[in-house]
Amino acid sequence: QVQLVESGGGLVQAGGSLRLSCAASGRTFSNYHMGWFRQPPGKEREFVAAIGQSSGSTSYATSVKGRFTISRDNAKNTVYLQMNNLKPEDTAVYYCASRGPEYYFSNDVYTRPDEYGYWGQGTQVTVSS
Repeated sequence: QVQLVESGGGLVQAGGSLRLSCAASGRTFSNYHMGWFRQPPGKEREFVAAIGQSSGSTSYATSVKGRFTISRDNAKNTVYLQMNNLKPEDTAVYYCASRGPEYYFSNDVYTRPDEYGYWGQGTQVTVSS
């Protein structure tokens, strides 16, 4: 069982920055594939960013590419989402997700919610105009 705890959300003005953190349980975090998703008000959950077991494997939604950066610190069992130049349309509940322990290494990244089995409770990000 993998537990995920997000933090770092809040209220920010358009053009501002926030950094979300997601702390994961488990002794094999380095082989977890991780992702960030968000759910805007009244909309379905959507992909934001993903990172593979290797920090060199990342993927971003078109809407955030160039503004958001996903990274991981395996020593701290933590994945981050640095969000710059925030826009009102980035307002959403942001969720961290993990596939849990893997039994082999790959350079894959996963972008669909149904590819993840573990989810955090979410953290609210509100961007005012």
